[in-house]
Amino acid sequence: MKHRIVVAVTGASGSIYARQLLHKLHAAAGQLDEVAVVMTENAKTVWQTELKNEDYRQLPFRFYTQQDFNAPFASGSGRFNTMIICPCSMGTLGRIATGISNDLITRAADVVLKERRKLICVVRETPYNLMHIRNMETVVLAGGIICPATPSYYSLPATIEDVAATVVDRIIDLAGVEQQTFRWGSDNK
Repeated sequence: MKHRIVVAVTGASGSIYARQLLHKLHAAAGQLDEVAVVMTENAKTVWQTELKNEDYRQLPFRFYTQQDFNAPFASGSGRFNTMIICPCSMGTLGRIATGISNDLITRAADVVLKERRKLICVVRETPYNLMHIRNMETVVLAGGIICPATPSYYSLPATIEDVAATVVDRIIDLAGVEQQTFRWGSDNK
């Protein structure tokens, strides 16, 4: 079975991660049955601020609004097996942790958790306060994965895109999508 992935982009800083993730999923299209995308209005504003473009509009994925509860992944019968929230704002994480499904992103996350499927939250905040840590704990205990947008440097990244790729490649691995990337103890990159 190929992957059916929903990607949610919230208004946290880190649009470079979302852009690279969407482009890498597009490049892996042969492994995927479907990629659906939900972007908050704040995410679109942050994308424009940080990346100075709207190139997400050029991607061949189906985009859904935050209030489209008719989206197939708003129900467990939709059979999307992975949800990636990248970047994941602490407000979104808090609503997921407390079961508040007030929009399509939080409803889809609730569905993924209740169906025991894969939820990957790419949190992008620093420092964390106690509420952030407790919300992350709650999501992990419910079956979610917290993947902080914390780059690594042992691959010797040369550009900001290379630095961001160290996070995005971990997300792709967590989603179960095959890729060529730097592997510790290996010569391939």
